[in-house]
Order: sequence, then structure tokens, then C-alpha cells
Amino acid sequence: MQMLSKWNEISFANPEFFWAFLIIPLMLVWYIIRQKKLYGTIKITTLKSFGDSSFPLFRHSLIGFRILGLVALITALARPQTSLSWQDVTTEGIDIIIALDISGSMLAEDFSPNRLEASKQVAMDFISERPYDRIGLVIYAGESFTQCPLTTDHDVLLNLFDNIQNGIIEDGTAIGMGLATSVNRLKDSKAISKVAILLTDGSNNRGSIPPVTAAEIAREFGVRVYTIGVGSNGTARTPFRDQFGRTQYQNVPVRIDEKTLQEIADIADGAYFRATDKKSLENIYQEIDKLEKSKIEVTEYKKKSEWFWPFAVVALGLLLIEFLLKNTIFKGIV
Repeated sequence: MQMLSKWNEISFANPEFFWAFLIIPLMLVWYIIRQKKLYGTIKITTLKSFGDSSFPLFRHSLIGFRILGLVALITALARPQTSLSWQDVTTEGIDIIIALDISGSMLAEDFSPNRLEASKQVAMDFISERPYDRIGLVIYAGESFTQCPLTTDHDVLLNLFDNIQNGIIEDGTAIGMGLATSVNRLKDSKAISKVAILLTDGSNNRGSIPPVTAAEIAREFGVRVYTIGVGSNGTARTPFRDQFGRTQYQNVPVRIDEKTLQEIADIADGAYFRATDKKSLENIYQEIDKLEKSKIEVTEYKKKSEWFWPFAVVALGLLLIEFLLKNTIFKGIV
């Protein structure tokens, strides 16, 4: 936990009252015009018979008291406040492993440019939006291994993501192994939330650990699992190499074992999502982002102190001084 605080932030509860400052220049203009109308000018050779002629000039101090009083009054009406605020912030974050299927079927082009590249790009965008979490990468096909352990160095992680390609491991779809490897990376984590995001476009056909067994292991270690089935409905244009090494294409039926993916999510307290295009895949990651951010609690406390009273007292004092001077010393002059 971390405590963040800010002292003496000045704010105004009713800042709209500051518009009243526009009255002040109008008052000055009115005062000047009025003074010119009330007092004429004469030429004389000596001032001795008038005594101290500077005294009447002090009558102009009255407008000064009035303006300063209005400034203080308007400020008081705007309700200046100082505040002490602090937050309890959970800094442990969330540990996330992304388990990515890189089997040959992920080269199908029902996503642009293909399932694998689209899945990589969306996952990389997801990583960029979570700078405070430790995130790791597991890749799997016929077998699985950790491409990047949990890290906050997301530049390294994104670089490893970018270099993923089909063919670096034996082909196949070992969903159970991919999930088990992810859980192995998360089981000793001390984070407040441990999450595995498993993405595939097929069904389990390789590996020594059944997907449901891997899900039960995840549950035992407190790992929540979100599963994503990737692929359009019907068939998808998929590349393959013929006997001469040339790239050919054929329409391959989309077969995602949604039942198993749903069961994995149910066992491991997660959720199953189906992505039929890149946009829906982006929405899925955004949904997961919202779900997991809700696990971090940030509690903010604020203590405000009102400071309008000093300004109100000053305003009252200045306006009172103006009133007394106008009706005593300067009575008959102004």
C-alpha cells in the first residue's frame, strides 16, 4: 500500500462569482464621470486663503476602500477552500500471463492479415495500456514454453511479442500444456490478482495435460483464466505448403472447442469470449482490462477547510471604513 498526499490545494466552490469583477472597471468609469460633473475648476493666484487644499483630494480614498471591499466580498462569495487529500493506493498490481496459440491454423486469413498477427497486435496494445502490471508470455502449439517471464519491462516483452512466428515449435494445439505452463509461472506470485489469458483457434490435440486438468490446477493456485476462441464462422482461407514448397490456399472449416474453453473459464473463475474478427478481439481485451482493473482499490480521502470568513471580515471592515469616512470626515465634500 502507498499513501499519496497533497497539502493546501486552493480551490473555489463557487468560481462563477468572479464574473462580478467586471463591475469594478464600470464603477471607476462612473466615479470619474461623476466627479467631473460635480466639481468645476477655477484659476486663482494664491492658495493661502484656502488653507490645506490637499485634504479634499483624500476623498478619492473612499472609492479605493469601496473597490477593495468589493474585491474581498466577491472572493468570499466564491468560497475559497484549502484541502488536504490523500489516497490509499494498491501498488502490487496484477500479474498476467498471455498464452498464445501459434499453431499453423493461426495463419488463417479471416483476420487481417491473419489470426496470429492480429492476435499479437491486439495483445501488444493491451500490454501498453497496463504499465504497472507484471506481464509474461507463453507460446504453445504442439508443445509449450515461456517466451517471456513476468516482467514490468514492457519494452522487452513487446519486442519478444513482435518476433513471434509460426514454426518455431512443433505444430499442434496443446491447450492443456499452454495453460499449465502459464499457471506454473503464476503459482508463486504474491500479486493481489493472478490472471491467465489463453487464446486459441482450435481444440486440444497434443500434450500430456488435459485442458480441464490444467484449469483445476489454476483454480488451486488462485489463477483466474480468461479464454478466447479466435476464428470467423464457417470456413477460413488458410495457407499451406505443397510438396514443392509452394504456398497454396484452401478454405478450412473453423473448429473451435468452445465447450472446453467455456469449461476452463468456469472452473478457473474467469470468462470465455469468442472473437470472430479483429474488432471483436479488441473489444474482448478491453473488457478483460476493465474486469481486472476493478480488482485494484484506490480510496481517496479529502478534508476541506473553508477560507471565506477572513475575506468576508476584510470586506465588511473596508466597506464600514468607507461608510464612516463618508459620513464624518468627508461629509459635505463628497
